[in-house]
Amino acid sequence: MKKILAIVAHPDDEVLGCFGTLARLIQEGNEVYTLILGEGKTSRDEKRDISNKKDEISLLNSEIMDANNIIGVKKVFIESFPDNRFDSVDLLDIIKVISKVKEEIEPDIIFTHFANDLNIDHQITYKAVITATRPMQGESVKEIYSFEVLSSTEWNFPLSFSPDTFYDISDTLDLKIQAMQKYHSELCRYPHPRSLEGIELSAKYWGMRMGRKYIEAFQSVRIIK
Repeated sequence: MKKILAIVAHPDDEVLGCFGTLARLIQEGNEVYTLILGEGKTSRDEKRDISNKKDEISLLNSEIMDANNIIGVKKVFIESFPDNRFDSVDLLDIIKVISKVKEEIEPDIIFTHFANDLNIDHQITYKAVITATRPMQGESVKEIYSFEVLSSTEWNFPLSFSPDTFYDISDTLDLKIQAMQKYHSELCRYPHPRSLEGIELSAKYWGMRMGRKYIEAFQSVRIIK
């Protein structure tokens, strides 16, 4: 059994990025944990005022738990860094949060954002993860993979996500879609990429390229064997 940690910037990033794979890994007998760093609701406000978003954040936190329970995540860690404003926070503060969770569960594998996503929070999350998991003696993390997030990875230019690791999620795509359906406040209508149709089309696209029905694609960051 391995311990696996998904570290994401926003609620629903974990579903979009790797939930088909995490569902499969759980079915194979592994333990999976999720760390969500941002509160996910204040970026559209002219000025951040979290007190005016308490009800929305409470609803979103409920959606987080419902979505993660769908696939059997063992524990979800929820933080409240400012949405789409991670660059206003000292990087060290984010690193310390990641380090604390990492020390608690001692994961073998981490899934996180791609370094060159359009979204600034994704970029900073990646940097914080890499810093918090420096390959020093005694470090538990032996494998790190980056995933794509629809409406962020493919919206950057020039495109540079070049996956080299592929998980067949033909048997778990339905669970990924069920989990995304729990995010009522985040789900969009097709043709927006962050839609149920968009999720299936992305899995089909990678599946077609790999000779499978549905695939989630990852770019390996570091693998120690």
